[in-house]
Amino acid sequence: MKKLSLLFIAALIPFNHALAVEPEQLTQNSRAAVKALGGELKATLQASMKANGPVDSITVCNIDAPNIAKKVSTDKGMKVARTSLKFRNETNQPDAWEKAVLEQFQQRKEKGEAVKTLEYSELSSVDGKKVFRYMKAIPTGDVCLACHGENIKEPVSAKINSLYPDDKATGFNKGDIRGAFTVTQTIN
Repeated sequence: MKKLSLLFIAALIPFNHALAVEPEQLTQNSRAAVKALGGELKATLQASMKANGPVDSITVCNIDAPNIAKKVSTDKGMKVARTSLKFRNETNQPDAWEKAVLEQFQQRKEKGEAVKTLEYSELSSVDGKKVFRYMKAIPTGDVCLACHGENIKEPVSAKINSLYPDDKATGFNKGDIRGAFTVTQTIN
């Protein structure tokens, strides 16, 4: 009987190990997708800022960023996007889950956690499908302040207002939580 119990327990160990590894692999896949999106967005924006200045670079966020997110989503086989409590583009408005995570990030930041380390993931259900959701905070960097800071210069401000009349994405300081990358992977 003792041998049978040990055999049964031994048979369960690989099964339980597989369950424990799956969320970690999903997290790693999400991190890779965020790195791809963040890297391409940052490189595109920095190149445009250097070549064209901030006014003309607003089109990177307005036109290029959604296309880059779609490309990364397709390449990675998951939905990869950006969101914020103070969003500029209505299509980036957080859903209820994202809003709760962003608020949790803000609380964690206030307790001393570094913004660049803030992340959260969860297995859940969306529209009856099992999904893995992941978010990674985006720290406000120097490049962000020209369009998202407290003192946005007039030509930039005018361009933002023309493209985003309901803009909520200003008043940031370096090191603030600008928003977050958000990833949704459907679980088969």
